Amino acid sequence: MYRVREWNRGDADRLLEAFRWDELARQESDVPNTEDEALEWIARRAVLAKEEDTHGFVVVDGMDRALGHVQVSVSSRRHDIGWLSYWTHPAEQGRGVASAGARLATEFAFAELDLYRVETGHRLNNPGSCVAARRAGFRPEGIERAKLRYGTSRYDTGLHARLVTDPVEGVEEGVCGG
Repeated sequence: MYRVREWNRGDADRLLEAFRWDELARQESDVPNTEDEALEWIARRAVLAKEEDTHGFVVVDGMDRALGHVQVSVSSRRHDIGWLSYWTHPAEQGRGVASAGARLATEFAFAELDLYRVETGHRLNNPGSCVAARRAGFRPEGIERAKLRYGTSRYDTGLHARLVTDPVEGVEEGVCGG
């Protein structure tokens, strides 16, 4: 149903639509506001993959529409660890886009980047992200107090991880901190 691919110029309008969502824009450090900025953001994904071992993909449906973004960054080559992040276009939320993208990017991380452990986290006041992580096979590992700061507010986060040996299935349903 869903797959991931590299971002391309044809995705610029959907990217701009997604970043018009205040929730996403306040969390990201690189927010495109014009078509040129969106095209730069898209071009930067290839640079990040090559220079920083950060691999970003667009999540698409059967009609090849951009539904969200998923990214895995190698955080430690010594320990074979990566960090996963994801977001979904606001019009596509609640359809399994984030969990599918997270699962596919993690499979890429294990198969292509030779990682053993991939971690992810989310604000506790974002239960949808917790559900997406669990559905992608990420086991909850704990709460990180006041880890994130957006503006003047600090947020506790739920930490999850998936090992290359973990099956996707079998993660208990529910949300973190609840």
